[in-house]
Amino acid sequence: MTGFPNSPRLIRSGLVLVSPQSGAVDRIISLPYAPETLTRQIEAQTVQDEPNRSQPLRLTGPAVETIKFDAVIDATDQLEFPDKNANATSAGIFPTLSALETMLYPTTAQLEQQNAQASAGTFSIAPAQTPLALFVWSAHRIMPVRLTSLKISEEFFDANLNPVRAKVSVSLRVLSVDDLGFNHRGSGLFMAYLQAKEQLAAKAIGGGLETLGAGGLA
Repeated sequence: MTGFPNSPRLIRSGLVLVSPQSGAVDRIISLPYAPETLTRQIEAQTVQDEPNRSQPLRLTGPAVETIKFDAVIDATDQLEFPDKNANATSAGIFPTLSALETMLYPTTAQLEQQNAQASAGTFSIAPAQTPLALFVWSAHRIMPVRLTSLKISEEFFDANLNPVRAKVSVSLRVLSVDDLGFNHRGSGLFMAYLQAKEQLAAKAIGGGLETLGAGGLA
């Protein structure tokens, strides 16, 4: 908390995990410090018929958007008040790191079920289904995503070797209607995200041709 009473309250970013069956929120992973930079790469999906060049302006689906950022997770402040932060005192930042890491793993129950199916000779074993992850970065950016990779650099440890500070590099891919299908609950969130882009684009001040040094278009 800042010592200046008139300082604005900082909004945190983070991930919300939603049950694919019920739609209930399973877990919220908030980042204690907002990353300083957010790198986004957006690639168009185009018609792959370049040799005949008949459809150069057509798009086959939503653009593929990937997001990367570095987050700092630190329990130092919590360790100053051990009575109020028992988890930080006993495990450091292991709980937060584990919440992120387990997004990339099937659950133990799912692995045991798959093993039981394999042992019973089941012909087709369905891949494990993970919760739907939503990346929240302000009110304008709430999007369904898949966590694709984590890189964790643990920097400081307590006396019991629990990490108390780490830098986490996060890679996400935005899931569109192409990935989820229109009937999936996450598709509505993607459409709202895309509509927000369109609404903000309509507010952009583009200027006139004269600002570009062009008197007109031939």
